[in-house]
Amino acid sequence: MRTIDIKKNDSGQRLDKFLLKRFKTMPKSLMHKYIRTKYIKLNGKKTTPEVFLNEGDVLTLYIKDEFFTESKKEYEFMKASKKLELIYEDDNLLLIDKKPGVIVHQDKKYDADSMVHRVQRYLFEKGEYDPESDKSFSPALCNRIDRNTGGIIIGAKNALALRVINEKIRTREIRKFYLCVVKGNLKKKSDTLKGFLTKNESKNTVKITKNEVKNSKEVITRYTVLSYDKERDLSLCEVELLTGRTHQIRAHMAFIGHPLLGDEKYGDKGLNKHFHQKSQLLCSYKLMFDFKSDAQELNYLNKKEFALNDVWFVKDGKIKI
Repeated sequence: MRTIDIKKNDSGQRLDKFLLKRFKTMPKSLMHKYIRTKYIKLNGKKTTPEVFLNEGDVLTLYIKDEFFTESKKEYEFMKASKKLELIYEDDNLLLIDKKPGVIVHQDKKYDADSMVHRVQRYLFEKGEYDPESDKSFSPALCNRIDRNTGGIIIGAKNALALRVINEKIRTREIRKFYLCVVKGNLKKKSDTLKGFLTKNESKNTVKITKNEVKNSKEVITRYTVLSYDKERDLSLCEVELLTGRTHQIRAHMAFIGHPLLGDEKYGDKGLNKHFHQKSQLLCSYKLMFDFKSDAQELNYLNKKEFALNDVWFVKDGKIKI
């Protein structure tokens, strides 16, 4: 017989989901059989797979020892760089300044050096993350930024923070602001753009249309011109995402005739070459926590604002390239 004490990061999830994460070699059918035949009990009583776990619960397991035995392994996240530029940190989350060129999550094209692995390595080496005890949760990132875009990334240290922040992003209770350099002089110094975005998965590109088309999703982008460089015919803009779609700012600004400088997918290649820019001048530079509903243990963040002190293409409110 073995027991498992349900901790904070294990709570709030279904029993069957927890068991499948905890015992990766256990067949799903066998797990259901163990529950049905009371070989797995919750707080000493018969339970069901769909019951939700609470902190302080105790699981009693009469299962084979082989499911508790794991070979010693090297963690993939330890291959990631130690470089991590923190803007803010508390017991629940981190705000990180991601530099252009670094990927957020690893994929088949890139090695283990991703922002999520850097966060996991950082917390592991701080003693705040133990993969052996936190079987059902790993520190995770709540928002994504394109590889060649820089800016603020939110990292969740625990399962509650991840759930709350993801929900607040979904309900637009976390406001995200970007700085970018675009081609030309915009006629309207401030505007809210509306359109529809269709994604081409195979090409990893998107297309903006004025009217709704098949498989399109609404996009809303608000911009304000901060300065205009008449000599170079470039504008520095602040953009707020009111929806969060793939390549939204890049595609939407290009759609109205003002593509981002350095954008090779949606931009002006001749202009990019002229100014020697090979990646878009775009930075997610500011976050505002604007909760309209209960954020549970994260209510202390409400109305707080965090911004980068240094954006590589801006100096004293002007374009610096």
